[in-house]
Amino acid sequence: MQSSLADNTEAVAALLDRDWRMLIGSTAAAAHDGATMEITTPHDGTTIAHVPCAGESDVAAAVSAATAAFTPWRDTPLTERAQMIRDFAARLRSRARDFGLLDAIDTGNPVTAMVGDVMMAARWLDYHAGVAFSLAGATLPSMTRSWLLTRKEPYGVVGRIIPYNHPILFAAAKVGAPVITGNTLVLKIPDQAPLSSLLMAEVVLESFPPGVVNILSGPGAVTGDALVRHPAVKRLALIGSVETGQRVLASAASAGIKHVTLELGGKNAMVVCPDADPAAVVEGAAFGMNCHWSQGQSCGSTTRLFVHESLHDQVVADLSDRLKSIRIGHPLDPRTEMGCLVSQAQYDKVIGYIESAHEDGARLVTGGGRPDGEEFENGCYVEPTIFADVDTSMRIAREEVFGPVLSVFRWTDLDTVIEQANELPFGLTGAVWSNDITTAISVADRLDTGYVWINGSGSHFLGAPFGGHKNSGIGTEEGIEELESYLQSKTVNIPLR
Repeated sequence: MQSSLADNTEAVAALLDRDWRMLIGSTAAAAHDGATMEITTPHDGTTIAHVPCAGESDVAAAVSAATAAFTPWRDTPLTERAQMIRDFAARLRSRARDFGLLDAIDTGNPVTAMVGDVMMAARWLDYHAGVAFSLAGATLPSMTRSWLLTRKEPYGVVGRIIPYNHPILFAAAKVGAPVITGNTLVLKIPDQAPLSSLLMAEVVLESFPPGVVNILSGPGAVTGDALVRHPAVKRLALIGSVETGQRVLASAASAGIKHVTLELGGKNAMVVCPDADPAAVVEGAAFGMNCHWSQGQSCGSTTRLFVHESLHDQVVADLSDRLKSIRIGHPLDPRTEMGCLVSQAQYDKVIGYIESAHEDGARLVTGGGRPDGEEFENGCYVEPTIFADVDTSMRIAREEVFGPVLSVFRWTDLDTVIEQANELPFGLTGAVWSNDITTAISVADRLDTGYVWINGSGSHFLGAPFGGHKNSGIGTEEGIEELESYLQSKTVNIPLR
């Protein structure tokens, strides 16, 4: 990646100078009816592209292309499918800067972090290409003179819907599990930030036979819903909000019986015990807010910080200083640590939550609005924000903000704080900080979430399943269980005569 904002601005202008198209089979396709969506950059609101807006007929065409490609792809030896996945990952790495630049200008995320997203996606793809060889059926004991075998078979056409917070990471990495297991894919990309995924179509065409991966842009209520309801799509996966997950489940059920997995939102708790290291807690809490790569727009962010009263004041004061040190700037500047929110609508939503916190009586510690400076006046920028003296009944304590806003609670009784951490309908992630191993494991065991960090936050680990309890999801992503979820089990009875 070049080392200056000017260089990156010039490079992204060249990338944007193209006729944006979806991928249907082997065709770089416009929408059948010619409909397009205007794409603006959240940095200053200017228009940067117009992309196709897929309708129901475009979804049908993509599913048809995936259906035609399915049988030969299913019958392609796993060794060959795995090599194509690895080649796909290598091509992504070779163009990492291009994808990172597009995600930065499109989402407002810092360009350095977005280049890192490409590399993370490539690592996941390599992992999928390797671990797929461990997927196997079994031989079973029989009560008669026969053999019983089980085998794993792909579903056919898979539909995946991905969010806007990490477009190329999810677009690229989420190709791996369904495709390596022999399915074909129709990928619905985020309408707020579609550019890197549409550019990825060029790499897809170099890497896979036509129709194995199809890429559609358009709004969820139109394009996404048509994909969910298509009768030929029996396997669906969504990463998104709880509300979107509910709509997908309802729409899928109206169209038949489908296997649906969901990775949804969170209102995640970090519990800080009195024996924790305050300095480490401050770094962990700052990292867990995910300001550094998505401005807090992450379902796994630990946005409820429960600090024991003996450490509360010190942690709040030091964390305020730490968040003030984060360098906010232009998304294309390699020095930027935190960019802007993805859209004006998301900016208005986050500011609305900040206003509600004031109205409910929470105490603003730091942040709470737009950063000072002329360069931030027209963009969707919000400072890292801390509210203390938060009551668990407040709106800011109970609803997912999806922005750089942290609620801090003071606690004295461990049983009570665990009840408070668990009382919401979310259950995606959690964290506990303690230097006592018994306390740490006990709290981790009692947190009703799908993923728990002990003395950590935010990090994902290759091969470790990630998914939620309660309303935060169904199934897991990222581990071998994700690959298994794209396979159906078949039992074969072989009589011995």
